[in-house]
Amino acid sequence: MEARKIQGYGDALYEALLSCKAIAPITEREPDITIEDAYQIQLRMIQRRIDAGETVVGKKIGVTSKIVMDMLQVDQPDFGQLLSAMVFNEGEPVLVDSLIAPKAEAEVAFLLKRDLEGPGVTAADVLRATECVMPCFEIVDSRIKDWKIRIQDTVADNASCGVLTLGGQRRSPRDLDLALAGMVLEKNGEVISTSTGASVQGSPVNAVAWLANTLGRLGIGLKAGEIILSGSQSPLVPVKAGDSLHCSVGGLGGTSVRFI
Repeated sequence: MEARKIQGYGDALYEALLSCKAIAPITEREPDITIEDAYQIQLRMIQRRIDAGETVVGKKIGVTSKIVMDMLQVDQPDFGQLLSAMVFNEGEPVLVDSLIAPKAEAEVAFLLKRDLEGPGVTAADVLRATECVMPCFEIVDSRIKDWKIRIQDTVADNASCGVLTLGGQRRSPRDLDLALAGMVLEKNGEVISTSTGASVQGSPVNAVAWLANTLGRLGIGLKAGEIILSGSQSPLVPVKAGDSLHCSVGGLGGTSVRFI
């Protein structure tokens, strides 16, 4: 794709973020767009946010479940970048009007104490490089109208990143088996889903290794101090003002988020 178009779509997604007004799917206008083109658009959108004063604080893995992979007709996850303005503290309410069409998902976050750069990163490397893990919520949001996305749309849109909240206990991943750790998600006091970490590529640790190796082939490393979201262990849950969510993870306790 021409550099002019890449810049234009990246700018359009950035403006959609600021205005909370979605744009038409890029894949409808550019049927031949590749995933590589989409990542270039993502980088342009991220650069606009950095130019406005935000900083990159981590990375996220998306499209980890088979249901979503089948929906987007892909056989691998995608990734996006986390920026400083996305991070909410536990108990801090999320303003629904600041988003377009938010959906929440529960997962496990990793905080790195060492750099990880692939290729060749193993699950053991991830364990050694991780300071701690904790339960979290990612509130995904699409700048693509009505969530009519193909994989290229969500990649361009920074993997549909919205905001995130971190909470619960912080423990070393070496002290528990994340693949077997159970997760329960509740919405307004009602159980929505139950799962284990094995639903994410066999283990959240495997997902982080995948991310390090995929980014490594692009010359991008995971850095000490970064937050890594390992992929949803729950269905996407639409949220509106007045809703509250709680997730608990075996060995890590629980975390909550509320919307106003």
